[in-house]
Amino acid sequence: MKYAVILYDGMADYPVPALDGKTPMECANKPLFDGMAKKGEVGLVKTIGDGLKPGSEIGNLSVLGYDPYECYTGRSPLEAVSIGVELKDTDVTLRCNLVTVSDEENYADKTMVDYSAGDISTAEAHELIKAVQEAFGNEIYRFYGGVAYRHCLVWENGTVDLGKMTPPHDITGRVVGEYLSTSENAKDLIAMMKKSYDVLKDHPVNQARIAKGELPANSIWLWGEGTKPALESFEDKFGLKGSVISAVDLLKGIGGCAKMRTPDVEGATGYMDTNFAGKAACAVEEFRNGADFVYLHFEAPDECGHRNEPENKVRSIELIDELVLSVLLPELEKYGDYKVMILPDHPTPIVTRTHASDPVPYMIYDSTKEKDGVDTINENTAKTTGNYFDSGALLMKHFLKD
Repeated sequence: MKYAVILYDGMADYPVPALDGKTPMECANKPLFDGMAKKGEVGLVKTIGDGLKPGSEIGNLSVLGYDPYECYTGRSPLEAVSIGVELKDTDVTLRCNLVTVSDEENYADKTMVDYSAGDISTAEAHELIKAVQEAFGNEIYRFYGGVAYRHCLVWENGTVDLGKMTPPHDITGRVVGEYLSTSENAKDLIAMMKKSYDVLKDHPVNQARIAKGELPANSIWLWGEGTKPALESFEDKFGLKGSVISAVDLLKGIGGCAKMRTPDVEGATGYMDTNFAGKAACAVEEFRNGADFVYLHFEAPDECGHRNEPENKVRSIELIDELVLSVLLPELEKYGDYKVMILPDHPTPIVTRTHASDPVPYMIYDSTKEKDGVDTINENTAKTTGNYFDSGALLMKHFLKD
């Protein structure tokens, strides 16, 4: 038996006025996804447990079969592992976004213009993170470059008791002052964020971006604090050799901590321009090389939700159908018996532009046990089936059972 999970990050949504009151799932032309839903099991799953923040780290850990209440130590440590940082037990890590803020003199009066600095390239970002390290790095604070706007700070002998360190994608278009932690423990971190504006605003990379009409990455934003993670090996936990395929360090870090393979895919960006076909081909190769289980993650729907791009969110769902399922499903047929599960990790509603904790639709197709499912899968049809799991970890056990 081969197992594939296709994770459409942030796919679930609320009715969108720009889509005539429909959700992106309802609008998307997804014949292969719907075709499996007609013969599969469809329902809802609560991937974000009560009291937990609706982040992708929580949702994906849950879907992968890990109980976040037991194993979650923070988001940024998972990303640090992917970047290749060797963490000590006494280290605290933080996500370091490169962001675009407005130009008011007082940092607290600035507005969060873009949490991703106009989707800055990795090459440009690494030049800026190098400048940040030169300005602030020492034996206590060390900055590491990641992918696109997503980077990492390691704080030796730090603390996670920092007050509220708000994710920047939660405050797009808002004045940042009320979202700056006032905790004494966070004082030096907030000072670095404020000073980073002077370090970055006139950097040659940003001057070139402005000349091209692009947004400058003129500040760092620190959040997602955590400590060294410890996950049980996926193979030990479930008896399957597994791989995680993703463009983002968070998912690669989860996979690495779970001792799963995390191959790189050239051109994988985490957005609409990602190499969809290349990621599908990579999944095929992982199965051919002996993987029993492949977790194929796509960030694009989530990014479109954060950016208030309803048409692009619809199109991202369609592109996975056209360029990924069309390649992966014929390959799985060659193995005879296989199962496919498709779901998001959490909703990222267009109308709020941030994550939500609502239960999300799931679909399980078993080539050996076809069922009477639904004609088309979306948030509403999934609810009508009455199938419900109150945790992603329970859903994974259900998916993997004979």
